[in-house]
Amino acid sequence: MRQKTIADLLLHAARHHPGSGVRHCLGGASAGFVDQSYAELRDDALRLLTGLRERGLRPGDKVVLLLERPRDFLTAFWAAVLGGLVPCPLAPLGADPERGAAQLRHVHTLLDGPLVVTAGRGHGLPRVEGLTVASLDELRTDRIAEPHDGARPGDTAVLVLTSGSTGNSKAVILTHANLLASMAAKNGHQRLTADDTSLNWVSFDHVAALLEGHLFPLSTGSRQLHVEPRVVLGEPLEFLRLISRHGVTMTFTPNFLLGALLSAADRLDDTGERLDLSRLRHIVSGGEAVVCATGEAFLDRFAPHGLARDVLWPAFGMTETCAGSIYSRGAFPDADRGQEFAALGTPVEGLRIRVADGEDRALPDGEIGELQLTGPMITPGYHNNPRATAEAFTADGWFRSGDVGWIDDGRLTLIGRSKDSIIVNGVNYFSHELETTLEQLPGVTASHVAVFPTRAPGDDTERVVVAFCPQGADGETGGAVDEGTLYKALVAIRNTVVLHWGFRPSLVLPLPREAFPKTSLGKTQRALMRRRLESGAYDDVRQAVAGLTLRMLGGYTPPADGTERVLAEIYADILGADPATIGADANFFDLGGTSLDILRLRSRVAQRLGAVGLEVITVLRSPTVRSLARHLATTAPGPAPSYDPVVPMQTSGTKTPLFCVHPGVGEVLVFVNLAQYFTGDRPFYALRARGFNEGEKPFATFDQMVDAYAAAIRARQPHGPYAVAGYSFGGAVAFEIAKVLRDQGERVDFVGSFNLPPHIKYRMEELDFAETAVNLAFFLALIDGEQSRRLPGELRGLPVEEQIDRLVGLFPPDRMTELDLDAEKFGAWAELANALTDLGRDYRPSGSVPSMSVFYATPLRGTKQDWLDNELRRWDEYTTEPNRYIEVPGEHYTLMGPRHVASFHAALRRELDRALADADAARPRPDGTR
Repeated sequence: MRQKTIADLLLHAARHHPGSGVRHCLGGASAGFVDQSYAELRDDALRLLTGLRERGLRPGDKVVLLLERPRDFLTAFWAAVLGGLVPCPLAPLGADPERGAAQLRHVHTLLDGPLVVTAGRGHGLPRVEGLTVASLDELRTDRIAEPHDGARPGDTAVLVLTSGSTGNSKAVILTHANLLASMAAKNGHQRLTADDTSLNWVSFDHVAALLEGHLFPLSTGSRQLHVEPRVVLGEPLEFLRLISRHGVTMTFTPNFLLGALLSAADRLDDTGERLDLSRLRHIVSGGEAVVCATGEAFLDRFAPHGLARDVLWPAFGMTETCAGSIYSRGAFPDADRGQEFAALGTPVEGLRIRVADGEDRALPDGEIGELQLTGPMITPGYHNNPRATAEAFTADGWFRSGDVGWIDDGRLTLIGRSKDSIIVNGVNYFSHELETTLEQLPGVTASHVAVFPTRAPGDDTERVVVAFCPQGADGETGGAVDEGTLYKALVAIRNTVVLHWGFRPSLVLPLPREAFPKTSLGKTQRALMRRRLESGAYDDVRQAVAGLTLRMLGGYTPPADGTERVLAEIYADILGADPATIGADANFFDLGGTSLDILRLRSRVAQRLGAVGLEVITVLRSPTVRSLARHLATTAPGPAPSYDPVVPMQTSGTKTPLFCVHPGVGEVLVFVNLAQYFTGDRPFYALRARGFNEGEKPFATFDQMVDAYAAAIRARQPHGPYAVAGYSFGGAVAFEIAKVLRDQGERVDFVGSFNLPPHIKYRMEELDFAETAVNLAFFLALIDGEQSRRLPGELRGLPVEEQIDRLVGLFPPDRMTELDLDAEKFGAWAELANALTDLGRDYRPSGSVPSMSVFYATPLRGTKQDWLDNELRRWDEYTTEPNRYIEVPGEHYTLMGPRHVASFHAALRRELDRALADADAARPRPDGTR
């Protein structure tokens, strides 16, 4: 019989799968259980339907299900469905009566005065005017009702509330047709049969429990186990014990449980307990990003218990897509090797996906944009909310997921959710990226880290708050932690934020475990934590952290000599701290120093201590007052060091080093974030222009610059194979360096250009002094993007001195002070950048190298395709073998910015590993072997 509503799923299972049904676990694996056949579930629901009809409910009426026990919920759910009613699951209201009342008022209004069904007679609900409530006991009868048979495929089958604050939850409409299409499509990937057994531990207010954990196995006649969430959340190992005892073949869990299982795994070894996980075919993992390292460690750790290598399926689904709709079937972990987050696989049959730009135009493979979907399992919209429905769909009918990612060969990868982003100075940062990194730090409890924004009155941008649950040396979490351990965690978190996002967090808050509000899937409710912060709930924690910081930074290790005292004063001045609180162990990045702050630090050190040429890498490697003072003691007093263009930005790793040439501004700070991604992989050296230090003259010719850089590279690495690359202007320099090294008889196995063609003459001719100076100002965040486009035309033709004066007059004085710049210093830097531009005006490429790896992003003007076809591909004229052209996200000035650096690094690293495979294999390891 052709099924037209989801009621037919239960009726079919009751008739054709009499030996199957629902197993209700009464606790963990050692507890008992109650089996309920599908026929019994049908009859129990029809008895309850009689009671609903006696309360006056008719087809189309709404029924809110406030029921926590799986058996109670499923009985009431099917009573509503079989009666043509529209069920709507509601999450437990929690202990806050005001919040609970607000949620009930909102739902009561949104759903047009529904009946609320609870488990007990007393109800125990907050008082809400007009609310109608009935308990299961009041509704149960002995009489079996006849099912309603007038429902149509397009009718609403269920309403599912989105997560949100008490006043803005939306009710997602899922029709019978949506759900039937979804069930059939899911099985195209999962291929369940009546012989399978599923396990669900997620509460039924979450769509994954209702659809992935119940409707889907019901549609295939599979046996399904249900256990209350508290069983697994209280003891994660019960998840695996239940799988082992009941022979589970399919289940679902978010990523956080995998981490909890890893933390608990040693207890199995301590007791000698053995599990049998051999029947488990797949664990669908959705609801949050699957961290590759966590997933792979989970597979490795439990392999001795029979866990298959390909059992973990990263997946994507939303309420609006009928839960799971994109699955990575059997591809993890091999297909995701080297990535931070797992790809989510391919869409189910009938679902189409695309990644689109801000104008809802489909983007090509590899480009980052918003995930959009269309297909028969996509919701038609939101109940009683036409505005939200209209905003959720594009003009051509695609659903806007709000998730950000890319598609590569049909496989989806997500990097964040737009609503979970933090916007600082116009740049988007995604909370889960940093949370994943911070969870790996010592002293931080996994899955209890929250990164969220706050905005104080008068602030012109959002500020970042990091909340975490401290972990003591004994593994205890959320309890008393000694000050030294807590301070180490605070320092580690602040340093990591700076390294990953380039600015210091406004607050770092150590909070107990219970202070992290979670959804039924274990996702932290960041928005609620933000409201609590801004209402003053964490003021005592803020004061305690401030006091701890004062104690640890102030009196812990006082500066020992004049140099340390001066450095402490410089740190305090740059970072807005009290000098009396800066001790010898005060860390520049712990205090919040950023890459641009390094510019100011270098200048202040030169002014007050006479130490010129302080390198970025020195600050990164010697960030405390004492360690930096020790470095300065080896170089000052005395004459300024001789010019060395090589800046060692990251020196760990045993692979072939990469040498990267500066862009047209001559400075190498743009590489700071990129270099950190190579930690432990391959050394990263940057080549910095001559002329920044006192007494240095800029290069007189292009060839002089190239020869100096080639000689410096050989001084650092005497023999090849070499890897050289350059950003923008630096791409042409890297090409010439490769030619010089090859002429000297050395191998150059990798030559890279970051978004610049071989013929830079035309671009250099466009970059007169006005545009060069404006670009420098934009690079230093002294002007905005609109000014950077407008000002060159206004300045061009004026004397250079007047151009500088007019530009500096536009700069924010506070920002100039921060950068330790004045008109003279800015003018000198602009002259240096212009001198580099002059060198490029006469440059004409010639000769060849074997091949180039050309990374291309959105150009300064024109389309990306025109840029690639008509400019970048001219590198083919200067190579003897085919070139590789690699598309990367972002624009010319942002491709290595905070938003895109991870993606750019991934593309660059793949190319380096490919081109340098032989060279890397031949390099000696630390133990001397190859």
